[in-house]
Amino acid sequence: MDKFLDYVNEHQNDFVERLRKAVAIPSVSGDPAHRPDVFRMSEWLVKELKKLGADVETRDLGKQNWHGQELDLPPIVLATVGNNPEKKTILVYGHYDVQPALLEDGWNTSPFELVEDEQHRLIGRGATDDKGPVLGWINVVEAHKALGIELPVNLKFCLEGMEESGSEGLDALIADEASKYFKDVSAVCISDNYWLGTTKPCLTYGLRGVSYFHMKVKGPRADLHSGVFGGTVHEPMTDLIAVMSKLVNPDGKILVPGIYDKVRPLDDEEKKTYDNLAFEMEELHGAVGSKINIHDCVRKTLQHRWRNPSLSMHGIEGAFYNPGDKTVIPAQVTGKFSIRTVPDMVPAEISSLVVKYCKEEFEKLGSKNTFTVEPTHDGNHWLSSPNHPNYVAAAKAVKTVYGVEPDLTREGGSIPVTLSFQEALNKNVLLLPMGRGDDGAHSINEKLDRDNYIKGTQLLGAYLYEVSEIKL
Repeated sequence: MDKFLDYVNEHQNDFVERLRKAVAIPSVSGDPAHRPDVFRMSEWLVKELKKLGADVETRDLGKQNWHGQELDLPPIVLATVGNNPEKKTILVYGHYDVQPALLEDGWNTSPFELVEDEQHRLIGRGATDDKGPVLGWINVVEAHKALGIELPVNLKFCLEGMEESGSEGLDALIADEASKYFKDVSAVCISDNYWLGTTKPCLTYGLRGVSYFHMKVKGPRADLHSGVFGGTVHEPMTDLIAVMSKLVNPDGKILVPGIYDKVRPLDDEEKKTYDNLAFEMEELHGAVGSKINIHDCVRKTLQHRWRNPSLSMHGIEGAFYNPGDKTVIPAQVTGKFSIRTVPDMVPAEISSLVVKYCKEEFEKLGSKNTFTVEPTHDGNHWLSSPNHPNYVAAAKAVKTVYGVEPDLTREGGSIPVTLSFQEALNKNVLLLPMGRGDDGAHSINEKLDRDNYIKGTQLLGAYLYEVSEIKL
């Protein structure tokens, strides 16, 4: 392990150059104009892996209907390094597509040209989400090949190009390959999330789920003039806002009856994980850009982010929202909202409660408009245990590279593939982040600190050494 750690430190400029080449490919999966670039990114990764001696294959996922336009889905890249039956096999997942980015969005530099600033931040779209972590694994393979040292485990890669656009086709592939390509997997490691703050590594063992809803109110045949019809008809927008206002209080309390009944109580073991976390309220203020926090302390704030459900409003379709004045009564409006779910909430039960409650609230209005509310997505929560040997191995690796015990965290967002791997393979899944909490994934000026990239590469390799010596 020591030779590996030294090699990574000595060749960090080479690894930064590799990241520069990856960032230069604008692999934006959500933009049809960039779909060829997503394919180009997959081909680049295949070449990098083959150069290092990996056995590489790709899986065609077919086509996608994108608002009436048929697009080819980018392939899943599967790569294997080592096939020693006496060694454990670790599956690593990552994605090679990125979010859209334009200079006019507010970037200080061209988003697809990696720039290192005076603070040694590597700035560019995809630097931290998720090209840096994906290349971290490739750097690990390169270091061992260059040193003439075998990896302590067999390594399998599963790299997709549609994570930022719903991971179309991935779940089906995982289920189909569970008894084939993935059959010998001992454990799974994903590096597609972030430290809690900016100073201390963490291991993430839980994610909230998300249930998404569309609430629709239909009234007149077409939009109406408010001067002619205002005060004479039931207006869809008025009804929609009335019902949506009954969903959640300004203090974040969800008003749907029964929504909290299945939330797992806080036990003593979980309470301890909130002690001495490397996070301050100022970091929340900095991330939000304002002091609008509901809760006044770190413990309550993180509990409401990680282990309590929340309901958020996202938008209204059909309403006039452009600048200026327009006296229109919309004929039809659709409100969009979601609930972040936690253990032990059951998504189907939550959807049933929401639909029932919303319909009852609409009935109270006495409106003659038509009303529907339907769940459009039910993504379940995920929870592992920081005491699992896979996590114990990762904690030892953190201690080796960073000299500290990692924070044990959960996250408020969702990474659906985590649950997909766990359920299909029946193996433990570890979330081992590389980047910091201020990296700005999906935002302007996305970055990955050089130190995080280099030490993160060391951490991924050290984890492989530690997990090779532990009984899973």
